[in-house]
Amino acid sequence: MSLPVQLFTATDSHTIRFHQLQRGTSDRVRNKRVNERTGEEVPPDEIVKGFDTGDEYVLVEPDELEDIAPGRSRELEITGFVDLEDVEPIFFDKTYYLGPKSEQYAKVYALLEEALEHAGKAGIATFVMRNREYLVALKAEAGILTLHTLHWADEIRDPHKEIDQLPGRTKLADRELKMAEQLIDSLSMDWDPEDFHDTFQEKVEELIKAKKKGETVEKAEQPAESTNVVDLMDALRASLDQAKTKKNAPSKTKKKATSKKTASERPSRRKSASSLDSLTKSELYKLASEADIAGRSAMSREELVKALAGAQGRHHAAAS
Repeated sequence: MSLPVQLFTATDSHTIRFHQLQRGTSDRVRNKRVNERTGEEVPPDEIVKGFDTGDEYVLVEPDELEDIAPGRSRELEITGFVDLEDVEPIFFDKTYYLGPKSEQYAKVYALLEEALEHAGKAGIATFVMRNREYLVALKAEAGILTLHTLHWADEIRDPHKEIDQLPGRTKLADRELKMAEQLIDSLSMDWDPEDFHDTFQEKVEELIKAKKKGETVEKAEQPAESTNVVDLMDALRASLDQAKTKKNAPSKTKKKATSKKTASERPSRRKSASSLDSLTKSELYKLASEADIAGRSAMSREELVKALAGAQGRHHAAAS
């Protein structure tokens, strides 16, 4: 079956992008397409694709690639339907939202979305975009259709050929395995993507603000040096004790509800000093960002609580 659709980008990158400048000036440095023999710039309409066979190039015009494109359309050619969990994570690449190509396809779009939702299946399809054929998984998600581009099977590398020192099936003692499982259990948590943020991105923003003001920023701490651990049990026991200590800490006893909340349902960001201990590190970090507390990216949970309490104290003193 086929389904005429439109693609919409589902994700965005928050990476800060820099222009290239010549040092000591504000002059942009731009990349150009140049003829490597003559050094002259080549306009886009004079560029063709060439495949190196070893002793010569086989030239291919853009129109020739378009002429041989399978289907020569944006229609999804659905081959069949599979259980989504059967598709291993390594095959997934990018995600897009799908919308019907026009109003006349709205009903078939809605029909397929609801049918996939009820069946718990994903459609496996192919389509061509920008002179390339894609293998994709079509899924019903939150009332719309989403499209996940997949790697082809021959694009997946064999780990046994890529990694020289894989341990294989190592014989493990029962007590070692039990302690490792206890460690995993003690660190188990509910998955909430909002609990995680790009701390390096925050540091880049702080660096830009500081340099704009002619200031400097504190350097990040160097990572701890790795040690040669001889006794696996000692290492597991130490990790387990540390995990239990964190889990049983008074400040960690009050956790967010398991059910997800919308932005309007979440508690107010304005917290009294006495309520800071009940917040997660992620919530504390968001408050620190709003308060523009310097060095927050490198702070521990306890340091965030102390810094926020100090900031609130200064605010109240200034207000009075």
